[in-house]
Amino acid sequence: MNYLAHALPFLDQPYFAAGTSVPDWLSVVDRRVRLRIKHVEPFLNDSDAVVAAVAGGVWHHLKEDARFHETRAFAELSWQLTVMVRNVLKEEHGMRPNFLGHILVEILLDAALAEEDIKRLEKYYGLLEVIDPQLVEAAVNRISINQTDRLVLMIVEFRRQMILWDYVQDDKLLMRLNQIMSRVKLAPLPREFTTVLPTARQLVGSRKNELLDSTLG
Repeated sequence: MNYLAHALPFLDQPYFAAGTSVPDWLSVVDRRVRLRIKHVEPFLNDSDAVVAAVAGGVWHHLKEDARFHETRAFAELSWQLTVMVRNVLKEEHGMRPNFLGHILVEILLDAALAEEDIKRLEKYYGLLEVIDPQLVEAAVNRISINQTDRLVLMIVEFRRQMILWDYVQDDKLLMRLNQIMSRVKLAPLPREFTTVLPTARQLVGSRKNELLDSTLG
């Protein structure tokens, strides 16, 4: 799952909702910090309300992702999208089709949720404006074995760039996908890759409820 899908049930709980985004933020800026259930659970009832909320959000993300990736809908959609990507890129082998088949299900689920009710994105980014990034980073550093000093800047930039708004437009989504390609050291996607996206959106949107059935919220 991705940012909005994880946070959706908690848009009235800013630090909990932010906690659901923490594992994905760390995967972008500091992969040394890998939060696990066993690290998080001791902090779920912490006396510091922010630490407890962030820990709760992280716990929710980890549990939910495990369930999501085991669903029939995710397996079938990721395979369908992998085949579509192979066809347009003309790549029978290599990492790009499989990787894109996986992440497109998650990204396009967020896009479908936003298109269904655009106020969800407004609320999500609104709550991110309320939180103090330094408090989130401090909470993560209490929970994690390894420490990070990169999370504050990540949250600030994530708020500024508002990347989830780009998921609903094919041209802008291609730009965001190529940023991901660069980060994971894969070749950039050509312009014609956008021809895959309308059908991919339809496929994911048609099974949105099945995908969301895996959630804990």
